[in-house]
Amino acid sequence: MREQAIPSRSSRRSSAANREFVQRPARRGGREARSKSFSPRVLFGYVPSALKVVLAILALMAAFIGYRVAASAAMFQVTRIDVTGTSRTSAEEIEGLTRRAVARTGVWRADLSAISAELGRLPGVRRAIVSRVLPDRLRVRVTERVPVAVVHASNGHFVWVDDEGVALGEMKPADRGPSFFIRGWNEEGTDDARKENAERVQKYLEATREWETAGLSERVSEINLIDVRDVRAQLAGSDSQIEVRLGGKALGRRLKVELEALDEYKQTPRGSSITYVDLQGDRVIVGFSSGGKVSTGTEVPDAGPDTRAAASPPQTKAPAASSNPASRKAAEQKTTNARGQKPARTDESREPKPGMRLP
Repeated sequence: MREQAIPSRSSRRSSAANREFVQRPARRGGREARSKSFSPRVLFGYVPSALKVVLAILALMAAFIGYRVAASAAMFQVTRIDVTGTSRTSAEEIEGLTRRAVARTGVWRADLSAISAELGRLPGVRRAIVSRVLPDRLRVRVTERVPVAVVHASNGHFVWVDDEGVALGEMKPADRGPSFFIRGWNEEGTDDARKENAERVQKYLEATREWETAGLSERVSEINLIDVRDVRAQLAGSDSQIEVRLGGKALGRRLKVELEALDEYKQTPRGSSITYVDLQGDRVIVGFSSGGKVSTGTEVPDAGPDTRAAASPPQTKAPAASSNPASRKAAEQKTTNARGQKPARTDESREPKPGMRLP
């Protein structure tokens, strides 16, 4: 009798599954081939070259028109301008000027560089930076010019200027002014004048530092800077008629030496007629007025730290100056001999100076 093997159910199921998942080769020219043949790139290859150029131009024109329409839309019209960094300059003036500049262009098409340059030409503005805050705002950051000196103008007005010599407006009654003013300003308005004025301001700042360090700034009313190599200071208070000539260097030391000599000679009978003090080499020249004219000054040796002692007024009364040169010379010799000094040479060929010569 022949035996028959009966397979289990699981074996029949796995063999049936294997028959169902048989891999078959893909058919050529199927769906992928049809989609590739109808792609836009393939179709664009059949378009003539002239038509391609026309389409490109039309696309650019559409983009440009769309940009103009979007830029001029109401959403880009400026509604707010923020101004920062102003203290002496009017923020309302800056805001109004900026608003007028963007009235037609709007925020999106505003020329920020041109607006910044225009704001920088305002008297009190050193630099202005304008930036967009989309969609409808602008921000203006201002760097102001700082007043450092006051100029006594030719018309009698007092004008603030900065370190570059730019005028910032007249001094107001409530402003706290400096210790002394500048005289000798070039008011022509040319480039050369601006350079000269900037140099004058730097010389003024130099004098201010040295005089404040020495504690002498309060004794000066004005500094004359017509020539920065020949600086002159007009004194304040009861000495307002006296001019101190300082040259162009060592302004602090020279002012101190000359004021010490001045304070000594103010105690003499002629102290009220002093009109100028000038340090020339090792001598302090004190000038006196005589009938509206400045007479030749008294010459005093300058011994550096001992200047006060060297510049002390004489203990004997000086004889009155005579109009005769010979009489004046004899009087000078008499005064010198009275103080125990060697008489002056009688064979001196040069014209004797009027006034009194002291050691």
